[in-house]
Parts: sequence; structure tokens; C-alpha cells
Amino acid sequence: MKAARIPLIIPVENQVRELDPKLLLACVAAKRGFSSIIGSHRRIDFKIASLPRSLYLCKSFTGMNLKMFRIMHRLGQKIVSWDEEALVHLPADMYFSRRLSAQSLKYVSHLFAWGEDNAQLWRQYPRMPEKMPIHITGNPRGDLLRAEIRSFYRHDADALRNRYGKYILVNTNFNHVNAFFPAQNLFRPSPGRGAGQRFGKAAKGMSSTFAHLLRDHKQALFDAFRALIPALDEAFPGYTIVVRPHPTENPAVYQRIASACRQVIVSNEGNVVPWLMAAQALVHNGCTTAVEAYSLGVPAISYRPRVNEEIDQGFYRLPNELGYQCFSFEELRDTLGQVLEGTLGAAAGTRRAELFDRYMVAQDGPLACERMVDVLEQISTGESAWPGPGRWTYLAGCALANGRYFIKQLKRFLPGSHAPPEFHRHRYPGITLDELRERIAHFQQTLGDRTEIRVEQIHEQIFRISA
Repeated sequence: MKAARIPLIIPVENQVRELDPKLLLACVAAKRGFSSIIGSHRRIDFKIASLPRSLYLCKSFTGMNLKMFRIMHRLGQKIVSWDEEALVHLPADMYFSRRLSAQSLKYVSHLFAWGEDNAQLWRQYPRMPEKMPIHITGNPRGDLLRAEIRSFYRHDADALRNRYGKYILVNTNFNHVNAFFPAQNLFRPSPGRGAGQRFGKAAKGMSSTFAHLLRDHKQALFDAFRALIPALDEAFPGYTIVVRPHPTENPAVYQRIASACRQVIVSNEGNVVPWLMAAQALVHNGCTTAVEAYSLGVPAISYRPRVNEEIDQGFYRLPNELGYQCFSFEELRDTLGQVLEGTLGAAAGTRRAELFDRYMVAQDGPLACERMVDVLEQISTGESAWPGPGRWTYLAGCALANGRYFIKQLKRFLPGSHAPPEFHRHRYPGITLDELRERIAHFQQTLGDRTEIRVEQIHEQIFRISA
């Protein structure tokens, strides 16, 4: 067993999307001597003052992270980060204002990029610290797509085929106009006639012009997809239509549509990878799932009945260009028919392969998780040189952490909250200790790793993984 290293803290915000790749990272790290504290992002941040001095692996560094970063800095935590949203991203200027914060970056010591496109985007940021290390490692989510790792989901994919038969997967991403709670949309509902529109959470960092443009474009596509679902149900009676809403969307509208159809089901259960593995095809518009489908060799069709080149090329170029693009229902029906007949396979070609490789590395060679742990080893080697916080600085951090907890507890029940309790339960429903142990054992079997890993629960929905 490797010598004990500084622990890792790996918070998980969106369970269905993030938990499995971060568990894989924790397994790889455990083999190399790291213990990991993993669990609900919200609960980890609430308990941060009681957790050991660690390397905190964050998934963003926006202005919304700043308060928590300042608290962690006072507590002696060291922050490294990637950006979960940097694979399919906004145009550079809009991305910078929405996803990057010069103030937050002051507390981040290392960045992990999905690929060369991501790294180059960050290098263009005028306020990026001059000596900020940017490591092009890939992302743990990308590891789940690799042939040797995707077998982790083979049983799940078989179970989906048995449950639904042959199905068409429709992934939606209309959280800008159909958010789980209205305050999370691009614009909040107007309080009364004549009242001006107010930005919602999704519009933070956007110009008013772009936010209105994006809202109109997304609303038109949302309307088109609501009409598309029953049309697919009618056009392909031998297939189930599986609608998988974005994790922060309100699924109610799709459930109402499904109730009036013959073979439409709505589910956000589990990670998307087994759903893709079992699907006959994917239908989407600008969805990251299309990038995953390309890697898995699953035919992906971008349905584009409404076109806005500024948005489609500036924001959604990658997922749209990695598959087939259809601009009318008739074109979609014909293309999908060819896929289902077996006369048309997944989109391929040199141009698509080069595009994919520029955006996502570590699809061969060492896993992205292994490349990240290589960097974490280098960082932890210099741990003894890290100045710890002074006593009063640390106590101030504890006081701020506890104060933040109490304020959050009060605010979540106030009217108009963009993240009330129901939303947190939707985004992170939770996992039991036995379920976590089972998934870790399955990952180890997939990796061919015989390291004896211990898993213990240290707080509600917070666990320690170590060898």
C-alpha cells in the first residue's frame, strides 16, 4: 500500500451525471494512496469546517463559488478545479463572464482541462493568472465511455433492453426555459402586468441581448420537441420513445405528453451511458449526450427545426456536428428510419474524429482519472511546504462556514428561492452505504484492481473511501 497522502474532497452536485465518474476517480486515487471524502456537494460544504485539510476537487470557479472558496482558504483547504460545462460551452466572451471569476481563480491552484479546446479557451481569458497550471488530462466522465470501462454498465444496459425493448432516446436540454423551478430559467416570471423582466439564474453573466436571443431560440426548440415526442410515437409504433430530460429541467411537461401517448416513457434514472448503450439512436439538439453517443458509436441525430447560427455555431457546434443534422420532421423521420433499418450507422469520418479529439482527450492510453491522479501526486508531494492557516484565520473560517450554513437553511424556505429543498432532492436523491460499496466493488472488478478498499460513512451522504 502506498504511503498515506493528503486526503481528497470530491463533492458531487448532480448525482446521475457526476457520481459514477467521481467514484472511478476515487478508486484510482485509493490505489495510489489517497483517501477521498465524497458525497453530496451541498452537505460537504455545510460540513467543511469539520473535514480534514485536503485537496478540494471543484467542478467550477464562477462568482458563485467565491464565498465558499474564501471560507475554504481560511480553513487551509487547497482547491483544484475543472469546469463541468467547458466541453460544450458558450462563445468565449459570454463563457468568460458566465463561467469564470477572476476573484475565484485567485483561490485555485491547478486547472484540469477536457481537451485542447478547453485549455485554449482558458488561456484566452484576459484575467487568467499568468502562472496558472492548466493540465490537459481529460475528464472522468470521458473515462466511462472507453471500451474497457463501459463494461461497468453492461448489466444496466441489458436490463434497459429487457424493460423497454428497442427504443429511441430523446435527450432534452431546455433548462433555460423549462427549469425545475421558474427562478432558474433565463428570465423569472413577471410579478405583474407591466413589470419588467428580471434575469433568472441561467442568465447570470449574459448580456440582455444574448439572454433574450437564447430564450427565444430555446423556447422555439422546446415547443418543437414537445410536438416531436408524440410524432415519433406515431411514426415508429414498434419502438419505445424514451425521453430523458436535462437533470435541472422540470420533467412534468414531458410526463403529461407521455400520458397521452402509446409508448413514451420519461426517465432521468441513473447515468446516461447505459441508456445510450441500449438505445437504437439518440435524438437531441445541442446536447452533450451527443458527444458521448459519438464516442460510444451510437447514431445521434440533431433535430434543428429552428436555426440560429450565432447560438448553434457559437454554443452547440460540437454536439451538432458529431452526428447527423435534420432540419424538418420529415428529414428526421427518414434519417431515423434508415438508422432503425440498419442501412445507416453512426456518423463518422476524419473531420468528426479530429473535432472530437480536439475537445476530449484520454480516450486511449492512461485514463483521465490516472492522468489527474498523476498531477495530484505532484501537488501532494509539496504538501509540507503549504503554509497552514493561523489560529485566528482558521477560527474565522469556522465561524463563516457555520454562519453560511444557518443562512442557507433559512433562505431555502423563502419564496422565490432558486434552489428550494425539492430541487436539491431532485439533483442529489442520495445513495446508501451498501449501494456505494457495491458500485466501488464493480468498478474495481472492471479495472482488474484487487486493492482492498474501505468505505465508511462519516456524515449524512458523505463517505470516506480509502485503501
